[in-house]
Amino acid sequence: MTTTTLPNRTRVLILLVAVVLLGAVGTGAVLWASDRSAERDRTQAGGPVVTRGEVTLGAPAARQLVFRNMAWGPHRDEVVTVPAGHPDGPRTSSGVQCLRFYAAAGTGICLRADRGALQDTYRAVVLDDHLRELRSFPAAGIPTRSRVSPSGHLAAWTVFVSGDSYAGTDFSTRTSIVDVRDWNLRENLEEFDVIKDGKPYRAPDVNVWGVTFADDNTFYATVATAGQTYLVRGDLAARTLTTLHQNVECPSLSPDGTRIAYKKRVPGASEDAPWRLYVLDLATMTETATAEQRSIDDQAVWSDDRTLLYALPGDFGADLWTVPADGGGTAGRLLEAAVAPAYLGRAEG
Repeated sequence: MTTTTLPNRTRVLILLVAVVLLGAVGTGAVLWASDRSAERDRTQAGGPVVTRGEVTLGAPAARQLVFRNMAWGPHRDEVVTVPAGHPDGPRTSSGVQCLRFYAAAGTGICLRADRGALQDTYRAVVLDDHLRELRSFPAAGIPTRSRVSPSGHLAAWTVFVSGDSYAGTDFSTRTSIVDVRDWNLRENLEEFDVIKDGKPYRAPDVNVWGVTFADDNTFYATVATAGQTYLVRGDLAARTLTTLHQNVECPSLSPDGTRIAYKKRVPGASEDAPWRLYVLDLATMTETATAEQRSIDDQAVWSDDRTLLYALPGDFGADLWTVPADGGGTAGRLLEAAVAPAYLGRAEG
């Protein structure tokens, strides 16, 4: 058997051709990504109208809906506002960029990315009623949830310390609460005492996420441990988390304080999309499935005592949808290219 050896000149030529081809592919990929990024900075025909203006978080004369704008163009990722009664109207942009956002009673919480050459870092930024930065706290990972208490005195946020999805089990979260009156920071709610089934509970795998406030001391959240999730009632002064109900994630307390909207894992659903949107009556612990049949990976917002608002994937990242909280009716899209909403001002009726 004979072996044919290519001349050195031929081998060098083949190597040069391979290098050129690889370089062309790499350059093409970079140019495509750059063009795609530039496209996001261009306003899309038929998209929502967004203009720069004044956005405030105080009590408005007419109720407002504030959220992160996802529409392509120069104001993408900025906090914008629209009249709650005309959500499809022109959007007023603040110029403030946030990955997650929430506001109440003149206080905003903005989870922000600081883009680095090698690695992004994240911050939780407390904003005043004119969206000016009051205080900033380093965030240990990718932002995922944020809330402000009804009084505006407390702000909470959750980040992924490892992993980037709630769908599986291979993730870890960090949830913090700060009092904006004295900047007392509870940096990690996992340090609170867990009371499970009426008894003290300790485990190394406890995760906490998705705070929703009742007042300036009582809140609700999700605790995960041993492969199960629980709705817990938190007590800031006592530093306790008491389990109330199983299979509850990302709770959201109704304005009247009687019900929790949440995402529930249901049998037979896809591992990548395992949740359905439910409502829990806190007095009876009765569960009601909403009419929304798609998987919801969001912390819903109550637009009033009867209606839920939540995000689903859309053409520009996410759209906002509504559904009745009582299990009736049908789901409907409220806003395109929007995420992380909050209502400013009282609902009528």
